[in-house]
Amino acid sequence: AILESRGNSPRSYRNTLVMLAADSTRLRELQAAVRQFLAWDSIWDDHETLNLDPFQKKQAETKLRTSDETVDARIPETFQWLLVPGQSDPKGDIEWTEIRLQGQESLATRAAKKLKNEELLMVALGDVRLRHELDRVPLWRGNHVGVKQLAEDMAKYLYLPRLRDDDVLLAAIREGVAPRLIPSETFAYAERWDEQKKRYVGLSVNRAIRVLLEGESLVVKPDVAAAQLVADQAHQPGPGVTGGNGNGGKLPAVTPPPGTVTPPIGPVVPPVVEPPKPRRFFGSVILDPVRLARDADRIAQEVVQHLSGMAGADVKVTLEVHADIPDGATPEMVRTITENCRTLRFDPHGFEES
Repeated sequence: AILESRGNSPRSYRNTLVMLAADSTRLRELQAAVRQFLAWDSIWDDHETLNLDPFQKKQAETKLRTSDETVDARIPETFQWLLVPGQSDPKGDIEWTEIRLQGQESLATRAAKKLKNEELLMVALGDVRLRHELDRVPLWRGNHVGVKQLAEDMAKYLYLPRLRDDDVLLAAIREGVAPRLIPSETFAYAERWDEQKKRYVGLSVNRAIRVLLEGESLVVKPDVAAAQLVADQAHQPGPGVTGGNGNGGKLPAVTPPPGTVTPPIGPVVPPVVEPPKPRRFFGSVILDPVRLARDADRIAQEVVQHLSGMAGADVKVTLEVHADIPDGATPEMVRTITENCRTLRFDPHGFEES
């Protein structure tokens, strides 16, 4: 749907695509079920030519319905591998992540949940994370980048976060420009760049805005935006001083002689020395194995995503699994878990006798 709405080829927007692949063993079972369905469908279509009696017609109808239900049930069991392309390095090769889908929901629902839990599909980006991506690649085109261009980049390049839709990007931009108590140096927003006057039109910072996904709207570097705002403020006339000089009640501005140092007005405030900022984080938590997906999703959303969103942060998450089995594991269970661990790239993993 994303590709159709944008009218481009899959290669143009490959960061909007993931693939489902069939399990080889399950595929053979699905093919056998499809052959059964096609055979009974052919018999049913030709029941008059075959001169079937009422009992045979009823049998063919039942078999056709049963085989159809079998095919429907085996399709989600077969296409259980989610293949996700990505790039950790903009100049590196494409890397494929393999994820096994489980559950009773539809394939699309299962895939969406897995992608969200693994942070391979972002439903919320955040302004700090967006600024990190702007600087990391970088995505800036000079002192700014077009909002529409940024949306194109997010949909095209595999080394960028995979967004659910353009609204996720627009929300991150609004968050970066919105008013806040603590000063932020994320970015600014402008309606357009005036090439003739060499300035941004509709420049906004630290205020609520409506972000438009169109050709002229821009995300602007904060230092460049601050320089323009300071220059604009310097060119604004100051408030008049009331008085009785017969000139409309206003006194002309007095310019001090060259070299005069104007003393500060009011008490001198010493500079504020910021305390040192913490540079490392660590944490450990025991998860409920029955509600593992729910707890891991909360940790990803409420802890890991915030850490990953900080500029330059190198976040590593390790999952350890320990299990005591009083009655011992069966050979089939050992084989299944070992194979799954190998597929999921556990290192190290294994069973012990005691």
